[in-house]
Parts: sequence; structure tokens; C-alpha cells
Amino acid sequence: MAKLPLHTQFSSIQALRDALHGGSLSATELARSALDAIESHADLNAFLHVDPELTLAQARNVDAALKAGNAGPLAGIPIAHKDVFVTQGWRTTAGSRMLENYTSPFDATVVSRLADAGAVSLGKLNCDEFAMGSGSETSYFGPVRNPWDLSAVPGGSSGGSAAAVAAGLIMAATGTDTGGSIRQPAALCGISGIKPTYGTVSRLGMVAYGSSLDQAGPIARHARDLLDILEPMTGFDPLDSTSLEHCDGASNAPGRIRARFEAAQAKQQQNGSRPLEGLRIGVPREFFGTGLSPEVAQAVERALSTFEELGAVRVEISLPRTELSIPAYYVIAPAEASTNLSRYDGVRFGHRAESYTDLEDMTSRSRFEGFGEEVRRRVLVGTYVLCHGYYDAYYLQAQRVRRMITDDFQQAFSQHCDVIMGPVTPTVAKSIGDNREDPIADWLSDIYTLGVSLAGLPAMSVPCGFGTERPLPIGLQIIGNYFTEGELLAVADCYQQATDWHQRTPGQQ
Repeated sequence: MAKLPLHTQFSSIQALRDALHGGSLSATELARSALDAIESHADLNAFLHVDPELTLAQARNVDAALKAGNAGPLAGIPIAHKDVFVTQGWRTTAGSRMLENYTSPFDATVVSRLADAGAVSLGKLNCDEFAMGSGSETSYFGPVRNPWDLSAVPGGSSGGSAAAVAAGLIMAATGTDTGGSIRQPAALCGISGIKPTYGTVSRLGMVAYGSSLDQAGPIARHARDLLDILEPMTGFDPLDSTSLEHCDGASNAPGRIRARFEAAQAKQQQNGSRPLEGLRIGVPREFFGTGLSPEVAQAVERALSTFEELGAVRVEISLPRTELSIPAYYVIAPAEASTNLSRYDGVRFGHRAESYTDLEDMTSRSRFEGFGEEVRRRVLVGTYVLCHGYYDAYYLQAQRVRRMITDDFQQAFSQHCDVIMGPVTPTVAKSIGDNREDPIADWLSDIYTLGVSLAGLPAMSVPCGFGTERPLPIGLQIIGNYFTEGELLAVADCYQQATDWHQRTPGQQ
């Protein structure tokens, strides 16, 4: 029987933190038990690189800090990083043969900030190659498996992060969300994940896919844990040109999100038995049309009814350009990928072909050998739409549509609602290999998440039920206006106090 680590005995990061600070448990004990559990869950293929010496060295440093009384807020908490964040010591592959043996000389800002907070890293997590995919099937190192059903995908591209958290191997993980890649795997694995407002978390040291879309965020079991991990991740980074120094008129400091979370909670407490009294929930009619499976629709409807019981008001809204988010995204993101991945030419770093005739042949062969099929497909699409004669017709037009999608969200928030809710994915997790002959089917499954990413809005997924035909998890998407991560987490926490979907673990339903 597969081992479960010691931290699974604790219901939250806060409970585990209390035990560590109280001395009843050490960071080294936690780390050893997690390393054992990772080894016994190798069938998930969630981890790409584990180095016990590095992990235990971090844990011993945390134990010394705890003993000295100067430990950080996440001292000893076991986490792991999606393998698109560069790290010293651990390899950074981005799930690709191109970077199979790459080790970075520095840590990504997200990695260093969580380490400074005392979190102990268990290693690097599997993902879709260069974060391109919706099922974590495109990794050069093989697909990640969903702990609820090993024949199913965990969602992508942060599938390793979601699978490891859902299986109880770690308390939390970092992920990245370009078009839904935190929210989708969180939904399909029955846990919680949040994509913050674009620019609130540094992108420095994140292997780039789509630079105007990529955003880091945490994945954990429930909203309070997300808050604990997101807070130290957040903050202005002068070395990242896309990092925001000010948010909504205030400094982009880590304490901003917690302050807004606590303010929202204080308001909920004042409302008594109807804590969400006055909250207006926008429900887009476009999210409940053709393509949404009945079992997902029913689970989301039950969740919305729970919110109404908690005092919220349901308001029907329209996001009329929802369907256009798919073509807009799959022009913009591949165009940016084409530019970002041009650096992998076999000259300075990354895979280099063994045999070639000249420089051009070396570059061509190195890229063909180093990139997988999905990456090549998106790079070719991106290169095409950026070519002379097609740039105006495709790329600029997609950017215009992006602006209109953003306007649709802003009209909804300014006139009708405080948050928007709906499904994360049209169906429960599909089986590994289902769309192998039709990759466009995976692109279409992103319909509910792409618009949020194009607009740069914060959004999260929380568990809200299980399928009926296949008892796999279903997620509810909660979308907020810019810089409202604290309020979103407070709303999600209120829902999770009234339900127990987030407490279910593989083997339960």
C-alpha cells in the first residue's frame, strides 16, 4: 500500500505550522516522510526531479530557524515547483527534451520567495511540454496520471502540481496559468487553485510560453492554504518588466491580499447566518450552452444554490464573445510562443543534434528533435500568423478581439455583478490518449478559462462535486475583477466552510 506523508494528518497549512512551531514535529521528519511517499507514488509520474540531499538540507536549515525563533511564515511546509520555474540544484526541463539536462544558475523569483518564507521544496513537477497542453500528456517524460483514476488525465499544463497535491504528497505546489493551466488541473483533481491578476506575481525565472498571458499561482487543497502560499509569492519585482509596482492604487506588497481577505471575512461575520448577503454572482449564459456535459452543469448549479443559501444573489449576465476567446487565444499565444522559443537553436543551451551539415541544418534538426509535436504545432501556427501579409489579418485582429473580451468582463463587473461563476471545464477528466488524433478537441475544452487569461483577470477553481458516469472531480470557477484575489479567496473559503468537496481524497466520492 502506498505511503502517506506525515503532513496529511493536518487539515491545513496553519495546523501544520502550529505543530512545527510547537515542536511536536520537525521539518526534517516531514521532508523524509514526503520523500518516501513520492517514491511510493511513482505511478503518478508527477515528479520529474527529486534530490533528497537538497530537500533535507533545506529542512535542516528550517529546523535550526525554528529552534532559534526566527523561522518564516511557511517554515517546514512541504511544497514543490512546476518544472517551468528555474531552480538551482534541481533540473529545469519544462517537460521537454530540449532542456532535458538543463540546470539553472539562479532561482526564479517565485522559488526564492517561497524558500525565504521557509517552505521546503520536494523537487520539480511534471507538466505539459513548455506548458502547452490541457492534459499534461505532452511531456517528453510521459503523461501525468490523475490520482482519482490512473487512466485519466489530471488536466494541464500544471498536471504534476495538481496530481501531487491531490494525492497528498505535498501541501501545496506552484503552477502557471496561461489559458487555464492552474484552474483546469485543480478542477479535474478535486483541489483548489488560483490565477492572480496578471503582473502581481513575478515572472522572472519562469520558462516563457506566452509572455502577455503567463502568470504564476498556487495549487492547494483549499482556499486558506492558497492564501498562505500566494501571499509570499506576490510583490513587485524590479527585475521583471511585467511586474506591477502598484495595484488598484496601493503598493503590490504581499500583505495586500491578506488584508483584503480579512476585510471580506469581517464583513461576512457581520452578516451572521447569511455571510454572503449582498454578493452579486454573475452567471454567464454562454457558459451553459452546447458542449457542457449535464453532470458538470448539475454540479455547478448545486454550487450556485449553496451560494444563494449563504446570502448571495444570482444574476444572469452575458459574455457575448466567449466563443471568440478560442481563436483569439490560439493566435496570440502561439505567436508569443514562436518568439519565445526561437532562443532554443542548439547554439547556446538546450538540445543540439549530433549530426548536421551547417548552422541552419543544426538549428532545424535540433528543434525538430528537441520539441514535441504539440510544441512544433503551436510554433508553426505562431510563425505563420506573424509572417508578412498575415500579421494584420490574424495577429492584430486577435488583439482587437482580446480588447473586446476584456470590455465584456468590465461591463459585467461595473453594471451587474461582483464575481462571476461557472464551470472550469466542459467535462470531467478524459482518458489519457482520448484526443490523440484530434488535438483541436483539447483546444476547445479551454473555452471557459481563456477569456479570463486574455483579460488578465484573477480567477480560481474550487471543488464542487463529482461526475455521475465517471466519479471524477468537478470544479467551480470563480472570477473576480482586477486585484480582488483576497475577496475571491474569502468567497471560496465561505463556500468551503459550508461544503466538504475540498476534503475528499482519492478513493472517496
